[in-house]
Amino acid sequence: MELWEHIKQQRIQYIIRSYRLVGDDTEAFAAFLTALLERYPSPLLELALVETLADRWLSVPLPRGVEFLKTTQQKLQYWDANPKVPRISPSQFQQIAGLDPTPVFGCELAKTWVVPER
Repeated sequence: MELWEHIKQQRIQYIIRSYRLVGDDTEAFAAFLTALLERYPSPLLELALVETLADRWLSVPLPRGVEFLKTTQQKLQYWDANPKVPRISPSQFQQIAGLDPTPVFGCELAKTWVVPER
């Protein structure tokens, strides 16, 4: 694995650990996450995780585990069929994830997103 790929996966793991998203079935969560990492670019997966967190912010308790990843996958599948329109800004991403938004919002993939004026 290239160094940059390792760093990207660490960023995703940081989001997951920060919000304790794994849930009770760690093996099923790991398998589902691996499938998502194989299917989607890391910046897009990061954005989907953070947007899912924002969408579910008021859900008590916050969905975790495979349920959370299924919701994230639904967002990714929607973006596959429709223009990618991030609902959060880079600064909101940074506040929620605690990570620099540049690798997500400054990547080549982000140039294809429809970012509304704020």
